[in-house]
Amino acid sequence: MEAQPRIGLLWRREWDPPSADPPKLHGVFAAFSRLSVEAEPVLYSDDAVDDVREQILGLDGVLVWVNPIENGLDRSVLNPLLQEAADAGVFVSAHPEVIRRMGTKEVLVATSSMSWGTDTRLYRTWDDLHAELPGRLEAGAPLVLKQMRGMGGHGVWKVELAGDGSVVAQHAAGGATPETMSLEDFLERCRDYGAMVEQPYQRRLNEGMKRVYLTHDRVVGFTQQYPRGLVPPGTELPPATKVFESPEAPGFQDLRERTESEWVPELQRILGLETQRLPVIWDLDFLHGEGDRDYVLCEINVSSTFAFPEAAMPGVARATLERIGERPS
Repeated sequence: MEAQPRIGLLWRREWDPPSADPPKLHGVFAAFSRLSVEAEPVLYSDDAVDDVREQILGLDGVLVWVNPIENGLDRSVLNPLLQEAADAGVFVSAHPEVIRRMGTKEVLVATSSMSWGTDTRLYRTWDDLHAELPGRLEAGAPLVLKQMRGMGGHGVWKVELAGDGSVVAQHAAGGATPETMSLEDFLERCRDYGAMVEQPYQRRLNEGMKRVYLTHDRVVGFTQQYPRGLVPPGTELPPATKVFESPEAPGFQDLRERTESEWVPELQRILGLETQRLPVIWDLDFLHGEGDRDYVLCEINVSSTFAFPEAAMPGVARATLERIGERPS
C-alpha cells in the first residue's frame, strides 16, 4: 500500500496556542482528511526552530500561515528555514522567494503599468523619502504611504499639505484620527519604516474593498470589506463584517473575469512566476478607482491568507497534493 504524503500546516504558536479548540485551521485539516490525508500541525516559534526544522524536513509539503510583522515578531528566522526545506525537496506554500516577489508593497510599483495600477513611487531609503516627498505633496493631492511589510494598517499613512509647512497625516491603524503636524515631524515618524511605497489616495474608499481569493491562478472566492483606516472621520460605513462569497457570486463576475484572464497572467509575466509557483491560497485586495481605472490594487496577501472561504479549502488541499505529486522523485 502506497504511503500517504505527510503534510504540515504551520502557524506561529503565539497566533493559535496548542490549547485552542478547535484550531483556527480546523477547516483545512478537515479538507485534507476528506482526501484521506491527515495533515499535522507545525507549531512554530523562533526559539524552537531546531525542533521545527526536524519536523518539516520529514514532510512532503508544508503550508504556512505566519504574518510578516506581528506584535514585534517577523519572519527573519522562519524564511531561511522554509528555504532550506524547499531546497531539500519539501513543497512550501507560500515559498519565501514567491513572497519576496509578490507579497511586499513593492509589487505595487512593479505592476503600476497594469490597468489596476496608479502613479506609484518607491522610496528605498528614508533619505529618499525626505528629499522627494515634499515635492510630491506640492501637487496638492493626498497621498498614501505604506511600509514595505506589515498588517492591520501599521505603517500606512494618508498625508496631504495643510499650509505653512504643515501636513495633515492619518495613520491607518487603530482607528487613528487625522493630526496636523510639521512635515519634518511627519517624516521623522516614518524614519524607522525603511523602504516605503507611495500611491494616490483613493477617494472612493468609503465604498469598501473587494478581496479576491485565489488558488494558483484560479479565483476561489470573494469578500466585500469596509476598512476603517484612512476613511474621513464621521463617514458612515456598513458593519465591519466579512461575508465570503463563492466564485460564481453575482456582482463579482467582472472582477473574476479580469483577474483570471488579464491580471494574473500579466502579474506572472512581470514577476517571472509560473502558475505552479503561485501559492495554493492568496488574495488580491482592490479599491474602487476613478476615471478609466475602475479597480486599483491595494495589496497582495500571500504570507498568511486567513480567514478564507471554507468552500475553497478542499481545492487548497487538492492543489497541495497535486504539487507534491509533480515533484521529481
